[in-house]
Amino acid sequence: MKLDGTRRQAVLMLIITATLWSTSGLWIKVITWSPLAILGGRSLVALCVFWVYLRRPNFRISRLQLLGAVCYVLTQLTFVYATKLTTAANAIFLQYASPIYVVILGYIFLKERPHKADWIAMGVIFTGLFLFFGDKLTFDGMAGNFLAILSGMFFSVVFLVMRSQRDNNPANMIFIGNIIGLLVGLPFIFQESISLPSIGIILYLGIFQIGLSFVLYSIAAKHVRALEANLILTLEPILNPVWVFLVLGEKPGPLALVGSALVIAAVTYRAIVSARTPEFDPLPIGEAS
Repeated sequence: MKLDGTRRQAVLMLIITATLWSTSGLWIKVITWSPLAILGGRSLVALCVFWVYLRRPNFRISRLQLLGAVCYVLTQLTFVYATKLTTAANAIFLQYASPIYVVILGYIFLKERPHKADWIAMGVIFTGLFLFFGDKLTFDGMAGNFLAILSGMFFSVVFLVMRSQRDNNPANMIFIGNIIGLLVGLPFIFQESISLPSIGIILYLGIFQIGLSFVLYSIAAKHVRALEANLILTLEPILNPVWVFLVLGEKPGPLALVGSALVIAAVTYRAIVSARTPEFDPLPIGEAS
């Protein structure tokens, strides 16, 4: 069975999304602003992006949308804090335990049963990630590590809420989330020193790393299964060291190279199985209440 045009585009959107998300750790480390100020600044910019995309935002908020919007903000905030408090490798690795939460929550709330290929791919992916970050995951910065785990939990809820709204536009939920992020973080922006580099970083994070990426993500999420999307998005932690190498000149070690190859192979394997097996098509989801 071949991928139809819509689903092929959704997969491409997820790959672009993973690439944009992968740049966050570097710039969060570079900018000297506090996590709450970063949240407020890039939420303001991302809000403008979503306003343009939605044209006429829907301000009618359901309880499910509010849950997703709050978890979206908590995902962003806990990840920024984690990146500040621990290593970028720790933060991104621990956040990417989210497929485990997606399996559990997806089965309970969306009735999406994981298939054998899902378990095989996840096993290979986590083996690759352990190799990739094996010499960098330490017990230093335990507060940051704990926040990174929480970030992954919040992220899995965001995706599942978006999936449950496949007949609506899940971008409205992200729009609401950015309003909340702006309200929470705006007072802290005025406590920071404003410079051209900091403005440039905030503009990039808001327009591309958050705004454009979540527009693409909200579109793609309606056309792929929850676990499948999370497996594709594990490309994000693989791309992180590429930007570190380009900007800081750090080279990944041999274990990291083997780990990245395993992750890419697992994602490719899962995509091939999905394309050839009819039962891996997106499952029908009822309209969110």
